Amino acid sequence: MEFKHEPIMLNECIESLKIKENGIYVDGTLGGAGHSSEIVKRLSENGVLIGIDRDTEALAASSKRLEAYKNVHYVHGVHEDIKLHVQNLGYEKVDGILLDLGISSYQIDEGSRGFSYTKDAVLDMRMDQTSGISAKDIVNTYDKDELEKIFRDYGEEKFSKRIADRIVNERSKKEIVTTYELADIVRGAVPKDAVNSFKRIFQALRIEVNGELKELKKAIVDAVDILNDGGRLCIITFHSLEDRIVKEAFVELQGKCTCPKDFPKCVCGFKSFGRIVTRKPIVPSKDEEERNPRSKSAKLRVFEKVID
Repeated sequence: MEFKHEPIMLNECIESLKIKENGIYVDGTLGGAGHSSEIVKRLSENGVLIGIDRDTEALAASSKRLEAYKNVHYVHGVHEDIKLHVQNLGYEKVDGILLDLGISSYQIDEGSRGFSYTKDAVLDMRMDQTSGISAKDIVNTYDKDELEKIFRDYGEEKFSKRIADRIVNERSKKEIVTTYELADIVRGAVPKDAVNSFKRIFQALRIEVNGELKELKKAIVDAVDILNDGGRLCIITFHSLEDRIVKEAFVELQGKCTCPKDFPKCVCGFKSFGRIVTRKPIVPSKDEEERNPRSKSAKLRVFEKVID
């Protein structure tokens, strides 16, 4: 299957990055290079694009798509290590960073990757198939309390306990191997009208498998640290857990003076690293939602580095 992924809010991201033709830009979630293909078009031969992805299939597809450009670095790694990756390439600062935290359409549609409960495959869900534990490992080895916590915290699933109980009961009879087997277990644990439970459980497992939330705040702080003055960090989220982390991190990085309003000058010594560009997140247009239903839950937040 061809690695395809329609970039979410493409124009909004490009406008928010305020691309300079000789600048250095990082796509920390390269995917199929949907966003990056538009970034690199706006760069001169002196500009640089750094593309990072944990998925080797994504890197192969994007390098082919961008093969005409000689000013692109491809990095197999995670965006949580963005600062290290940039420094390893010999750069200290960059002019813009984009993080699209969603799973790609290819990963969902390629049944063998095990991300979807609508396609029968071995439970995998690893974005980097060269390392780490799989969803199959988790459902068969985590204890009941651990499973319940994952489903509750990462899936916000109200039937977490019932689903965890049923998983433990079923795996005592037979190892749970496929997506359909897990979906059947969930189906047997929730009311018939709880149709979103499947999505929430698979989301929770995917987040746990790939450690998607554990280092997100660190990635944001490190990303802002390596921005040049006036550089921008653009982050697209797809569920409330991610969005809350991004929103709170941006607020902390912007900082806030806690001195009484009648003080003639600030004495609290608060530190600001920049400003929040998007007071409210940017969301897809109605046209985009109709064209690409997977964009409906997306939110774009933007932070600009400001050095006093």
